[in-house]
Amino acid sequence: MRAHDLRAARLRKNWSQVEAAGRLGVSQPYLAMLERGQRPLTPKLALRAARLYDLAPTAVPRSGREFPVRVDAATLARNLAGLGYPGFAYLRSRIWRPKNPGEVLLTALAQDNVEPRLVEALPWLVLRYWTLDWSWVVREARVRDLQNRLGFLVSLARSLADRADDNRTTRVLADLEGQLYRSRLAREDTLCRASLPEPERRWLAEHRSELAAHWNLLTDWTADALRYAA
Repeated sequence: MRAHDLRAARLRKNWSQVEAAGRLGVSQPYLAMLERGQRPLTPKLALRAARLYDLAPTAVPRSGREFPVRVDAATLARNLAGLGYPGFAYLRSRIWRPKNPGEVLLTALAQDNVEPRLVEALPWLVLRYWTLDWSWVVREARVRDLQNRLGFLVSLARSLADRADDNRTTRVLADLEGQLYRSRLAREDTLCRASLPEPERRWLAEHRSELAAHWNLLTDWTADALRYAA
């Protein structure tokens, strides 16, 4: 969250600096310096501001934790629900702590094994939050050797955007595909199914889609199999 974003969010609420500062728990002079970029916005205060101003999850600061973070299926499902995924609407909670969608995406992709119902939500996440800070997401994916997994998800999301005639999103995701393809790994991988039995690996190698083969992934996921588009 940048300084001018903080000021713009306050103005959308029609709050004075005094009123906003009181709600944020800081002094008015300190808020003024934050809005001018003269003081750094701490992650804790940025999260508080995101909640107070009802900002999009993309404005939520990253936790700063080391990747890859191990996460259980229930936690991942709750985070996807909090980010609006329709398949987990029944899990939404008012006490959910907002998460940056890029961090949720990378955390999921870093897991060795992820349940299919959770994997299905990931292309939706890419499509729903296509305005993410992709430079950070791509950089982290490359560091963790996750670019093939991410590239495949982006391709699925781009296909859904194209079907919906969403030209702007399609262009952004197509450019992102190109960035990821330039660093595509030659070794084969799965889409978060490290425990895949050898017979199934052989079957998928022969029957997977052209898109999965393009990204060197052993998976049977296709855009047609996805139940939700953003």
